[in-house]
Amino acid sequence: MLDRRSYETKFASFIGMCAEAKAKGLEGVVIHHPQVLGDNYDEMVESLNRLADAELHLAIVPRTGRGKTPA
Repeated sequence: MLDRRSYETKFASFIGMCAEAKAKGLEGVVIHHPQVLGDNYDEMVESLNRLADAELHLAIVPRTGRGKTPA
C-alpha cells in the first residue's frame, strides 16, 4: 500500500512540476528519465494518476538524448 504522505515528500518536485504546468495552461511535461515517476510500481502508478488528474501529457527524453547538452 502506498503511503501518500511519504510519496508526496519524496516526489515533491514532480508534484510541483505538474501543478505549475497545469497552472500555466501547458498540455504536458517532459521528464529526463522514467525514474522520476517512482522507484516501484505503486509510486509510478500514483505519478501517472496525478498526471492524468492534471490532464497533462507525458514525454520522456529518449535514452540516446540523456546526458547531452541541447543544441
